[in-house]
Amino acid sequence: MKAFGTLIATLDTTNKTTLKLEAIDRFLSEAEERDKLWFLALFTGKRPRRNVSTALLRQWAMEITGIPEWLFRESYTAVGDLGETISLILPEPVAYSERSLSEWMELIAGLSNKTEEEKKDFVIHAWQHLPHAERFIFNKLLGGSFRAGISAQSLINALATHYSIDASTVAHSVMGHWAIDEVSFDDLIKGGYTDVQSSRPYPFCLAYPLDRTAAALGDISEWQAEYKWDGIRGQVIKRNGQVYIWSRGEELVTEQFPEIRDALLQWNGDFVLDGELLAFKDDRVLNFSDLQKRLNRKNPGKKIIQEIPVMLYAYDVLEWEGEDCRHRGLAERRALLEQLYRENACPEVRLSPVIECPSWETLANMQQQARDVNSEGLMLKHKASPYHTGRKRGDWWKWKTAPMTIDAVLIYAQKGSGRRSGHYTDYTFAVKQGDELVTIAKAYSGLTDQEIKEVSSFVNKNAVEKFGPVRTVRPELVFEIAFEGIGFSNRHKSGVALRFPRIVRWRRDKTVRDIDDIEEIKKMIR
Repeated sequence: MKAFGTLIATLDTTNKTTLKLEAIDRFLSEAEERDKLWFLALFTGKRPRRNVSTALLRQWAMEITGIPEWLFRESYTAVGDLGETISLILPEPVAYSERSLSEWMELIAGLSNKTEEEKKDFVIHAWQHLPHAERFIFNKLLGGSFRAGISAQSLINALATHYSIDASTVAHSVMGHWAIDEVSFDDLIKGGYTDVQSSRPYPFCLAYPLDRTAAALGDISEWQAEYKWDGIRGQVIKRNGQVYIWSRGEELVTEQFPEIRDALLQWNGDFVLDGELLAFKDDRVLNFSDLQKRLNRKNPGKKIIQEIPVMLYAYDVLEWEGEDCRHRGLAERRALLEQLYRENACPEVRLSPVIECPSWETLANMQQQARDVNSEGLMLKHKASPYHTGRKRGDWWKWKTAPMTIDAVLIYAQKGSGRRSGHYTDYTFAVKQGDELVTIAKAYSGLTDQEIKEVSSFVNKNAVEKFGPVRTVRPELVFEIAFEGIGFSNRHKSGVALRFPRIVRWRRDKTVRDIDDIEEIKKMIR
């Protein structure tokens, strides 16, 4: 538990990826087999269900300390985390219980069949035998609210580096279906329970933002233009009668898109396709906010599949019947892709259309109108280009449309972490809805260090309420917010969701009377 506690403390107190990876590397070197399996389970969402309610934890902590409820609430508001609040208010431990992470997790999992009194005895005994840092982690594990503090891809990279294994092998192994009592850690990491070779993807070919006029690229006939779709970049693999779908973040997402998997299982031959996973209905691409409703559902139900159908817009073929095609020119690969599609056409898969234009001027007009088809802009690919690994300047360019913008007022602020922990850097913005304000977006970037200091000073002087670490402020500071897309959303109070919101500038020349109205903003949705 000490080694795991050290790991969590590092992940929570630094924003530097290198330090996080080093902390995971140390843990993997020190931990026992069973602890490493639980580490993987916790970090990949396979933790046991909550067996003790947070209400009971709060009640027991107040009983032990004699703290009245109002004081507990005030403490919770100041700290901002229930598990840490309880850990801080409890008296010093009477002794130390030296159990491993796996021992604690198995005891916690075993609470499912215990009475409330038995659970209480177990929890209080643990509190009395753990120091603050480990007690905090125990509370988080017990409450079922454990957060990893590191992205799934960074975890995959750390494991791959530590064991000198290909990252895609690790991703397929640990992100798949497995149970702690049925695997060994080494075999799991090395792909012992999966057919890694059949599912192995290729590195994605990436584009640079266009840094010159399109006409400067030369003869337009040497370039293939396509829409830049705003979905999930995916690589679809069909080998040996199995289909695997990988996201660009090297996550195996096959189960999230069963209709695409099932359609491709009917296609002839083995192949690897590159394309975009999109929400698609009534013969049009839907907003990314619609696609989000389908994401991270391991087994999407019939209702959500019917409400938000998805499809693959294929735009490249990387492998055909076991042959790596990436060295071939784009024009040749496109011809092979079109042949493959003619032989296997189905509604769940379409070819991303090639835009035929006689001049760069005409293409520029189409680029400006790309949002009409829910596209972010255009992709420009040289017809002779191979499918590179990563980015290679000059062959593939992304030509995005200018972002949309609105004026909004700051209403909530929260302090950042790491070097920004002393300043308010997490902001929530609102727009008008009649005579009231309605929240529309959060943003974390776009201000200079000096502007951050000024905003923090304003928050300190003008905070009117506090909710844990969040401060409600007087609605006076107006900012221009840029974003890449907008769609209707039932999850947001405003009724809309913004795609990649960020601060463009502080509008010191405007007041809250000048901010945008939500009804006008909704007219931006196509």
